[in-house]
Amino acid sequence: MQDPRLTSGWLRERLADPRPWEPQTFGDGHLFTPGKALRPASVLVPIVDRGESLSVLFTRRAAHLNDHAGQISFPGGRAEPDDPTPHHTALREAEEEIGLAPEAVEILGTLSRYTTVTGYDVTPVIGIVRPPFDLTPDAFEVAEIFEVPLDHLLDDTVHQRTTMWMQGRRRVYFSMPYRQYYIWGATAGMLMNLWRCLMLPRG
Repeated sequence: MQDPRLTSGWLRERLADPRPWEPQTFGDGHLFTPGKALRPASVLVPIVDRGESLSVLFTRRAAHLNDHAGQISFPGGRAEPDDPTPHHTALREAEEEIGLAPEAVEILGTLSRYTTVTGYDVTPVIGIVRPPFDLTPDAFEVAEIFEVPLDHLLDDTVHQRTTMWMQGRRRVYFSMPYRQYYIWGATAGMLMNLWRCLMLPRG
């Protein structure tokens, strides 16, 4: 059964709460790109509100892409010079990748920036999307669009933490599997920050 708190109104209140909260992770991209400027980027975290339930919309990236090929991600990408804000970047990229019209999204706020090993400084932008809406995936970039219940992603019993070595450095990454989908890496890290922002007490 869905947590009765999980409504768009509750999300709006939690994200508007000015009290500080500590992110679970900031990513570790800066450790693998020493001396290099990180490229600004934004992703849209689209929370679909169907009234009786909330879910998060994801993409599975095409297998031939250079960055994060085949992985589960949020729609988004690098900022362009004429993007005035991270919100604009996230909405523009979501429209280009999955055909989600900007006017269909109610922006609620942002999470802490997250650095990736591919050299991006990512701002996650949280938005509510209400049906009906039409999606048209970019066939070059997107292999699949799917949704995961928000209460599953906020259930700490499904959160996993894994340690690995990369380029002689110890890395810790998060994951949260759902059915046949393995959500991990930067996407899972940003979801852990969403969990922390929404579910844990603030100072």
